[in-house]
Amino acid sequence: MTMTISRLDAKRAVPEIYKAMIGLDAAVSNSGLDAQLQELIKFRVAQINGCAYCMDGHSRDALAGGERPERLYVLAGWREAPSWFDERERAALALAEAMTHLGPHGVPDDVYDEAAAQFSDAELGALIFLGMTINAWTRLGVTTKMSP
Repeated sequence: MTMTISRLDAKRAVPEIYKAMIGLDAAVSNSGLDAQLQELIKFRVAQINGCAYCMDGHSRDALAGGERPERLYVLAGWREAPSWFDERERAALALAEAMTHLGPHGVPDDVYDEAAAQFSDAELGALIFLGMTINAWTRLGVTTKMSP
């Protein structure tokens, strides 16, 4: 996969900050949270934020990790395909979406509570950091006009 940048190349312009983001991303990836779930979340957040670069990369990573293409095709409509996503995936997707579309009152209690019921504290913490990290990457990609 190659990348085209139409604006700032953050890796070159602020290498220490970029390196710190890579470190955070690696820590989240190695947190023990299921890799397939991580790719679903990354792909869904990239869809919401409209980051073509991240959608391209994370769809490829998800497929390489064993994800079924059909689930990626319907991911934007996951609520309408409940039998395709288990309880943990639905809770994680709802939390990721709430973190991405922060309303005036933040993440709703019911969304957080459902995620907390499905995941251990360590998993929930990793899930929150995953949402934060992929939102940061997608916002970087959109702002700098990165394209696949």
